[in-house]
Amino acid sequence: MANKALLIIDMQKGSFTPETPRYDTSGVVERINALAERFRASGFFVFHIQHDGSRHNEFIPNTASWEILSELHVSQEDILIDKYANDVFYNSRLKSELEIRNIDELFITGCATDFCIESTIQSALVKDYNITVVKDGHTTGDRPHLSAEKVIEHYNWVWQHMIPTKGILTAENSETILSTI
Repeated sequence: MANKALLIIDMQKGSFTPETPRYDTSGVVERINALAERFRASGFFVFHIQHDGSRHNEFIPNTASWEILSELHVSQEDILIDKYANDVFYNSRLKSELEIRNIDELFITGCATDFCIESTIQSALVKDYNITVVKDGHTTGDRPHLSAEKVIEHYNWVWQHMIPTKGILTAENSETILSTI
């Protein structure tokens, strides 16, 4: 049986402000919480990824903007990982933490669809992980030329049509994933 991990990327207070509204925040948080609960109950792993933007004087560890959203349920057994670029794997300990636990199947959620989620999926893809994107478990903000809802729709389509390297890449709604975990 494969070891699975739920990655919850950048669901931090600094990404969810009145100046940076995100699409369907409460729905995304609710679905991530349900998935995390199911993963823990099934003996799988939950990773909370927090952007450390000290280099750019933002998302500085132990400040309010760096903290995980209060509405997200974080358990003592969850693994916390700092990240330093859009790609969660870049200069972080994520890959080694996955290897220690023999994890080869990733379920990806979080913020922002068109930046950190996209970058992490591309990186995981060339590292031959089996990837499931949670179609209704990621969010972003409106862009000057496209609504957040359309950005999410576009990337969900892209990920369903990419050619994986060695692993598998799928995109499923949280309800479908919850029924199979």
